[in-house]
Amino acid sequence: MPVAIAIVGRPNVGKSTLFNRLVGRKLAIVDDRPGVTRDRREGDARLGNLRFTVIDTAGLEVADDASLLGRMRAQTEAAIASADLILFLIDARAGVTPADEHFAEVVRRSGVPVVLVANKAESRTGEAGAYEGYALGLGTPVSISAEHNEGMADLAEAIAEQVPEASLPEDEDVAETDAVVSGEEGEEEAIPEDVGLARPLRLAVIGRPNAGKSTLVNALLGEERLLTGPEAGITRDTISVDWTWRDKRIKVFDTAGMRKKARIDDKLEKLSVSDGMRAVRFAEVVVLLVDAAAPLEKQELQIADLVEREGRALVLGLNKWDLVEDRNRRLAEVREMFERLLPQMRGAPIVPISGLAGQGVDKLMEAAFNAHRIWNRRVPTSKLNRWLEGALERHPPPAVSGRRIKIRYATQVKTRPPHFAVFGTQLDALPDSFTRYLVNGLRETFDMPGVPIRLSLRSPKNPFHRKS
Repeated sequence: MPVAIAIVGRPNVGKSTLFNRLVGRKLAIVDDRPGVTRDRREGDARLGNLRFTVIDTAGLEVADDASLLGRMRAQTEAAIASADLILFLIDARAGVTPADEHFAEVVRRSGVPVVLVANKAESRTGEAGAYEGYALGLGTPVSISAEHNEGMADLAEAIAEQVPEASLPEDEDVAETDAVVSGEEGEEEAIPEDVGLARPLRLAVIGRPNAGKSTLVNALLGEERLLTGPEAGITRDTISVDWTWRDKRIKVFDTAGMRKKARIDDKLEKLSVSDGMRAVRFAEVVVLLVDAAAPLEKQELQIADLVEREGRALVLGLNKWDLVEDRNRRLAEVREMFERLLPQMRGAPIVPISGLAGQGVDKLMEAAFNAHRIWNRRVPTSKLNRWLEGALERHPPPAVSGRRIKIRYATQVKTRPPHFAVFGTQLDALPDSFTRYLVNGLRETFDMPGVPIRLSLRSPKNPFHRKS
């Protein structure tokens, strides 16, 4: 198990900025206002020759246990309990505050080794504030600026003293000393084309606010890993969690709720939605979670269309199923509505579940793995062309200007999602209705429900055509 290091402190001291610096990417949402981070978030960190798991946490605040702030504090306390080392952050520009003193005592009582870090210490004011950190009794403050990448070598030295097992052997090849953020917000990372057997399934859970996404993920994990509650919009960051289901490795992404674009005027919510859309792009299978009482509203159809455009396999989860009375009728209504409004994802599995009661979660995962197998399906060229020959006999392509469009053969050029190329002449004049006929035939003949199917039409270049 890698060393786990939790970043702890009161709100707005720069915990998420330091987290992003250590993991080398802008994973956590950062904003000037306090209380942006709510759930605890883990990432693989590198700092000099150190390798460890870093945990970003919500700001510690005094609040009632049942309140949202109290539940956020409980998440941070869980991170402290699981950590091998705590980085206790203070704002060097503000100096030591009464809140810092209170939570320094909480950290001290935990018994976990602590490194006191004075962040935002790039100015003279910051230097003076860092010296105030001695009063907390947590040892010598390490002055850094996470935003400007200053003092990271000193931080690496302090971490190595407390947890030497985080250091790599000297003969192992390592990168440059300090971790550097690799890109700006929204930058995409490449997804390999090949599917390794040891690679975990990437599963994203998306939907509108208050659809029960975090509750469902907690039911899948079998623990209260994510912050939940009656308030809409609790989740802000996209949180990824590694777990195992029936000896199969999975990386599940819990995302923020996606509202209509016209209703979003807050910068923080825009960042949360953008983070959720990135999770869709990085996922392989997407679970669209809808409220069984009011399924497939316009916003959810737009989300499903986004999943199709990104080429991801889709599973529709009907949440809060335990509250539905006439279940057979409701399921039939949802199936009819889905097939009619989303024909491009025809046949996607629809799984009734209850995240709160933990019902139907195994069926949901079975549907997700089945969708993943279909998403990776490859059809032999011989079978594909036998099907094409029969399809053309039943419905020949139309004629254009007195000449019939000729389709000669087809082949599958890609998986993830299945992508087919059809070769012939005058294919640029092929009507959309005939293209849909071919796509529907591929879906039904080769059993590919619920995944996007790409179809490219390729005609040979006319050597006698005059080049402009």
